[in-house]
Parts: sequence; structure tokens; C-alpha cells
Amino acid sequence: MIYIPKPFAEQGTGRLHALIRERNFGTLISHGANGIEVSHLPFLLDAGRNVLRAHMARGNPQWQSLQPGTEVVAVFHGPHHYVSPSWYANHPSVPTWNYAVVHVTGNPRLIDDPGQLESLVRDLVDQHEALSPAPWRMDLPPEYLGKMISGIVGFEIDIAGIEGKFKLSQNRPAADAPLVAEALEKIGSEDARGIAAMMRENLSRR
Repeated sequence: MIYIPKPFAEQGTGRLHALIRERNFGTLISHGANGIEVSHLPFLLDAGRNVLRAHMARGNPQWQSLQPGTEVVAVFHGPHHYVSPSWYANHPSVPTWNYAVVHVTGNPRLIDDPGQLESLVRDLVDQHEALSPAPWRMDLPPEYLGKMISGIVGFEIDIAGIEGKFKLSQNRPAADAPLVAEALEKIGSEDARGIAAMMRENLSRR
């Protein structure tokens, strides 16, 4: 469970899915014979089947904890940024941090079939190569490709729950959020602009 005060709870599945797709390098947390295990992995969301798909190195012992009947958590971090009290119209106030995060809980299952594993990797490559003007295609020699595929372990997570915490100054007086968004836009870093855009979207929905 993630602590989510009511103002910060994001109920729209579409917005949660969008964050996962845009920030698909997530953190996988599981518990096995070695205790709590953590890996940082790129994920694919299959919303139609309600599953997350991913793979890890076979040398990573965490895959052995991904057994039927177990539960895992995948965490996806959106933009985040420090918020200064000097940006508010209302005082006294203290600093805080605005951010967006999605937690997915579910039950994992390993992918044993080499063909399915290759398909998973190709889908991941295609998704990211689509951003390139000259996409790289996975046209590799069969022997080399087979060797690479044998060095990884694929898995899917059947999604049992999804929670989003979008802390975007919703708890502040109405005059403050536009001022925070403006200050973040002036900073201009990727995270500052990202969280400002999410705040502007929230303001437009009021």
C-alpha cells in the first residue's frame, strides 16, 4: 500500500497507464528466499490483457522469486520537483515536493517459451526505436540471437491493483497552484516542466 491523502489520489486509469508508458523504466520489488529483492527494468504495459511484461538477466537471482502465488510491486516514477514556499501567495508555508508515481501490484509468471521471450524483446525494441528517424531492427544472426535470448528471463505480471499518487499542490489554496506551475516553467528542467504540465492539466479539470 502507498500512503495517498485524498487530494492526491488519481482515479483515472487512462492517466495512470499514460504515466507507465511514458516512464516505463520501473522498479520491481519482490520477496523470495533472499529476502526483499529489487531490480530496475523497462516494462511494457498490455492494457488489453491487463498485464505488465518485462525481462531481466538470467544471472539476476530475483527471477527465482517470481513464482505463482507470490505478489510483486512495480513502481513507476513520473516527473518530480522541489517546491519553494516563496512561490506561494499564502503564508506562512513550508517547502514540499510535487511528484507523480504509480504503483502496480500483481502476480508474476515466468515466460519459458523462447519464441514468446523473443517476441517480448522485439516489442520492447520496437516501442523505443519508434522514436528514432532510422529505427534499428532486430535482424540478428539466429545463433547470436539465440545466445542473447538464453541469457535473459522473461515474465508477465497479472495486474491485481494499480494506484496513482499525483501530488500537484491540490491541498493548497486555489491561488497557489498556478504560481507554482509558473515558477516550475521558469526553471525549465525536464522534471520541472513535466510536473508543471501535470499541474496545468489538473487546473484545467477543475
